[in-house]
This record gives sequence, structure tokens and C-alpha cells, in this order.
Amino acid sequence: MVKTDISEIKDLYPFKSHYHLIKGHKYHYVDEGKGKVMVMVHGNPTWSFFYRNLIKEMSKNYRVIAPDHLGCGLSDKPKDFEYRLETHIENLESLIVSLKVDCITLVVHDWGGAIGMGFAVRHPHRIKSLVVMNSAAFSMDSIPWRIALGRVPWLGDFLVRKLNLFCRSAIRMAVRKKLPPDVVKGYLLPYNSYENRIGVLRFIQDIPLSVNDISYEVLLEIEHGLWMFREVPVCLLWGMKDWCFNTTFLRKWRTYYPQAEVHPLDNVGHYVLEDGCDQVIEHLKNFCQKNNI
Repeated sequence: MVKTDISEIKDLYPFKSHYHLIKGHKYHYVDEGKGKVMVMVHGNPTWSFFYRNLIKEMSKNYRVIAPDHLGCGLSDKPKDFEYRLETHIENLESLIVSLKVDCITLVVHDWGGAIGMGFAVRHPHRIKSLVVMNSAAFSMDSIPWRIALGRVPWLGDFLVRKLNLFCRSAIRMAVRKKLPPDVVKGYLLPYNSYENRIGVLRFIQDIPLSVNDISYEVLLEIEHGLWMFREVPVCLLWGMKDWCFNTTFLRKWRTYYPQAEVHPLDNVGHYVLEDGCDQVIEHLKNFCQKNNI
């Protein structure tokens, strides 16, 4: 497998690469700073690059760990791996347990919501607080048609892997402000070939919408375990111009966590940390200070 060359974006993503071995595959993660632990879990089709500015800022006072799911970012992208919600949770679990960290502030976005909370409900004693950005960790019965196209067997492979439309569309449709060329390059770099887009497609195919979907039962188990964190500090940072994870998802998070500190971010799209990074950093620092994190 050809290693992704990130020399072109090293100024944007200046972190040392670490690897955790999972079933012979290299699972990449960033581990920056010292102190209390923050674990940042990304979604699809992003990678730890999404958190780059948050890592730079928060690692001044915290130990920040940000993995790339197998099939994503700088992790291996094996052809025959079972890319399922269950395996993504197990991979994150393997990393966190191996690092022997606890008192974690868990930061999630997009698919990172289900994966991160999947880890959390299995290890609630390790979780100190939750920070949620435009994501879900509970059942839903529909998805936008633009994403649903990727689930059509022959069409999804053509659109997502052959034409790279999912990744290319995201860098336009997930933001309100046009991304600079070097940032666009950063998002697309790990997904620069048909082979390297296998994980992106499998994420779409694995979205659990009904009992007929393989990951549906796993998602329900996560949803049923969300109550365990009603006593911990929760911060909801929500891009209000997200056409995918819209305010319906925010309202549902609020029903699970009535204690949550909520910050609606106006004119901020799905890629919250591109449109509203300064606001997120300010709110996150205040949240941590108030809750002695």
C-alpha cells in the first residue's frame, strides 16, 4: 500500500504520525500535548485533518488524541476489511485501551458521533465530558437523497470511488465559506485513487436505517446507552446551516442531554471547524474552564 505523502500540507498539518496495529493494518493517530485527555473522532469523508486547528490550540494545555479510522486519512485502506460501525468502534477501543487513558473529554463529529459514543457506552468510566458537533448516535429513518445515491450497489461505486464525487462535493456543500486551495488539497489527499476511496463508500453503505441493515442493532445499543452520560458535562456546538445533520438532530441530542450547554453557530455548515473554528475554540475553552476539565 502506497503511503500518503502529506509534505504539501505539512504547514497545515504539522503533527507527528503515530500508528497502532490492528489485525496487521496500520491505524494512524495524532497524539499531541500533555495533560488531561481529549479524544477527537472524525466522520466521513474527513480525517483527523478536520481537527487540525483544534488540535493545535487545545494541545497547548491538553493531551489531544485524534485517530483516522481504517479506510480514512493516513490509516491503511485494506480492500477486504469489514468496514462496519462495530469494527470502527472496536478499532477506537483498541487504541484507547492500549494508550491507557481515562478522564476523557470526547469530541465527535459526523460518523464520529456513533463511533465515539459506541466506545463511550462500553467504557463510561473513562468519559469525563462530551463535546458534540453535527452528528448522531441514534436511529434515523431517512438520509438526504444525495447521500442515498451512494447506497445503490453499482451507482455508489461509480459515483463515490470512480468519480470521487462524494469527497469533492463535500468540500463545497459542507461549508458556507469557500475553502482555500491548500485546505481542499488536505481533505482530498488521502482519497486520491479508486483504491483509497474504499472506506468512504463503505461508510455510506453502512448507514443503519432499518432492521435490515447490518449495523442497525449496534446503533440501537449505542442509543440505549446514551442515558449513562446525563450526569456528565455536555457541550453541543452546532452548525445551523448544515443540510444533512440539521436542527432535528440537535433537538434529539438535547432530549438525551437536557443538562447540555448548547451553542448554535449561525452561518456555519456541516464542516463546523472550517466555518466556525474560532467560535468553537472559544466555547470549548470556556466549557472546559467552567467544568474544571
